[in-house]
Amino acid sequence: MPTPRRPDLDRLEVFRSIVEVMLTDGVLTREEKRLAIRLATALKLEEEQPAQAYAAVENGAELPEGKPLTHDEQRDAYGKVVAVALLNASLSRDEFRVLEHLQDLMGITPEEHEKCLAQAEELAKLRLSDPKAIQRVRETITDLSTIVFSRRDRA
Repeated sequence: MPTPRRPDLDRLEVFRSIVEVMLTDGVLTREEKRLAIRLATALKLEEEQPAQAYAAVENGAELPEGKPLTHDEQRDAYGKVVAVALLNASLSRDEFRVLEHLQDLMGITPEEHEKCLAQAEELAKLRLSDPKAIQRVRETITDLSTIVFSRRDRA
């Protein structure tokens, strides 16, 4: 079944929204910074835009309108962030929260999520030579699928 087309989103607003989720607990962790950097790159933000988004969350500064993010670009950005999160081989609660928010914001289906996880696992196999590290990534992938979509089903 084809994925329903999602409307274009504002790239800068997507990033601002993620920063807001990351700062919910008042701390921007190293893992969250890594995801934010990857997301900014995947969203093709201009050099000054991540700082603008952060200021919008911290100080309520006005955020200029960003460029549209198409349906396909949304899926691509999500896949890149998932891959970065999984290569860490252990996901923190904060990283789960970020991925959940991206899924909701972008309307990522369970099937699309599974496809991203499979691609991330292949990338892990290429980058990680230790079989135990690859196994940890597989376990994290299983945990991520189970946790994220069981929460969504309860909502």
